Parts: sequence; structure tokens; C-alpha cells
Amino acid sequence: MRENDSVAVYFVQAMIHALAQDPQRLKAALEQAGIDPALLSEPTARVSASAFAELWLIQIRELNDEFFRLDSHGMPPGSFALICRALIQEPDLHKAMRQCLANFGLFLRDFRGTLTVRGKRAIISLETHAQNDDLSRFGEETFLVLMISLLCWLGGRRIPIDRADFRHERVSLSDDRLLWGPNLTFGAERTEIEFASHYLRLPVVQDLASLKVFLRTAPQWLVIRFRNQHGLASQVHQRLRNSDYSEWPTLQDFALEQHLSPSTFRRKLEREGCSYQEIKDEVRRGVAFEQLRQSKASISDIAERLGFQEPSAFHRAFKKWTGESPGRYRARFQVECSG
Repeated sequence: MRENDSVAVYFVQAMIHALAQDPQRLKAALEQAGIDPALLSEPTARVSASAFAELWLIQIRELNDEFFRLDSHGMPPGSFALICRALIQEPDLHKAMRQCLANFGLFLRDFRGTLTVRGKRAIISLETHAQNDDLSRFGEETFLVLMISLLCWLGGRRIPIDRADFRHERVSLSDDRLLWGPNLTFGAERTEIEFASHYLRLPVVQDLASLKVFLRTAPQWLVIRFRNQHGLASQVHQRLRNSDYSEWPTLQDFALEQHLSPSTFRRKLEREGCSYQEIKDEVRRGVAFEQLRQSKASISDIAERLGFQEPSAFHRAFKKWTGESPGRYRARFQVECSG
């Protein structure tokens, strides 16, 4: 974690929700974490990631609940470690995530997650029976942050989310792209996240030794989750994101720009949990989602901008990413916005 990493105050509100009716305890917890209580009334305020991580641990002790009393049963201290110990015994991410969802189901009564694999797509869906809207929205986001973060940790790499839908409505935050990817919808019919199913074939790379380190640093890890803004992967992502597809360098050219051999370039990216092709695909998808949702450019123009030789090729690729055509995706989003 870097000193200038920060978290939107919205996520602080999720963690301290249970103390909303006890201002003295709330004030004490915030001050112990080094967070100014006045920030809670500023929607765009941010707190340092280190203070957020400290508050995470304080609240678990204060509430005696690792799910911050967002669920009617909750998770007694030690539940998370118990779940993680079971997960590192699994051979791959598919079995680990199914085990993870089942184990969380042993503790939580109001939030039930299921994993569905449909060909090349994997979907984690969430069924919620929370007592009120605040518990529902805070609980859903907390639950899915835990799921995707654990999946990333178990596989030792960042796993990009291709689609995130939430039933509740809320304002957009600068953290949203990092947490949920560029294809995010609030006010959706159901709450679920989607990613490429091939990640589920990855082996679980963690063991008891790395688990002990993880449990000591879990709050920081869950907040920052494979973000290394000074790493090579981040540089590649920014370079591609800020230039037209026609100007994207080959792997060899990019390695040359970095004064690296192609093999060293590949190894450095692998250590950060990705490949050059995967970053290109992720940026391409992100631009496609943004253009269809935010611009009036024709689908043919978007396809050309993304380097597809024919609009039909873009249609096939987009349907593979989302299960629907670009036109239907754009129409659905415009209907949701107007509604």
C-alpha cells in the first residue's frame, strides 16, 4: 500500500453503519483510526487506505462481527480465517470459489451467492434478504468485494470484472472502475458480477505460509487488490488507454520502449498477474463499453476505432464478452438511464 492510496468515504459508511445510532462509539472508532468524523457528511470525501484498513480491524473488534452487522447473523471473529484455510486446500479457483460461497453461507443468512459457468463466462449472483435498503446495498458490495478479492488472492493475480450489476442505486465513485470494472450498472434487475470463466481453471497458488501473511494484511489487500500504479502492468494499461488502437505498439516495440527484452517484459507482466494480450483485451472491452454507453458514435465507428476490420467481427466479439449484441447493450443501457 502506498501512502497516497485512498478510499471513498462511501465505503467507510458501509463499515460504520451499525454505529449510526451510537454517535459516541462511532466518534471514538473513527478517531482511533485517524478519520475525521466530519468527512462522513462530504459525499466526495476520501480517507487514506491505511486509515480505512485500521478502521476495518477496529470495527471487527467493536462489533464482534467480521461482516460489520450488515447481516442478521454475521460472522464471528475467526470466521474469515477459517474459510481461507479451507480454500487453500482446493486445487483450482473453480472449486475454491464454490467452496467459498458455501462456507460464507454457513455464517450469513441474508446474502447468498451462487457461481454459474456458461461457456466462456462465469457469473457470481447474489440473492439478498436484508432487513432494509441500506443493509442491502452495503452488504451486497461488501460481499462481492470479498468474493472477487479472495479469488484474485487465491490465483495470485488480478482478475478483471467484465460486468457488474447492482440492484440498488447510488452515485458513481472514482473507485468504481478499480473495484467493478468499466461495465457497471446500478438499478439493475439483479446483483451479479461476470468475468471470463478461464480464470476458474487457474490453480490455487497460496499455502499456509502465505495465508498467515494475508490474514495479517487482509484489510489493506482487500482495499487495494492487485493495484500497483507504479508497476509495469499499470504503465501498459495507461499507455494503451491514452492512445488510439492504431497506435498500440507490438509487444516487442513496447519492450524496447521500456529498455527490456521481450522475454523479460513478459516475465515482469506475469509476476504482476497478467499478459500483454490480456491487458490489450481488457482496455479494448473498456473502451467498447464506454463508447456504447456514453457516446453517440455509430457501432461501425466504434468497431473501427477498436481495430476490428469488420463491424460483424466486433458484434461477434462483443457477444462473446457480454452475451448480447452491441446494439442491444446500448439500447438497454439507454432505457435504464431514461427510466
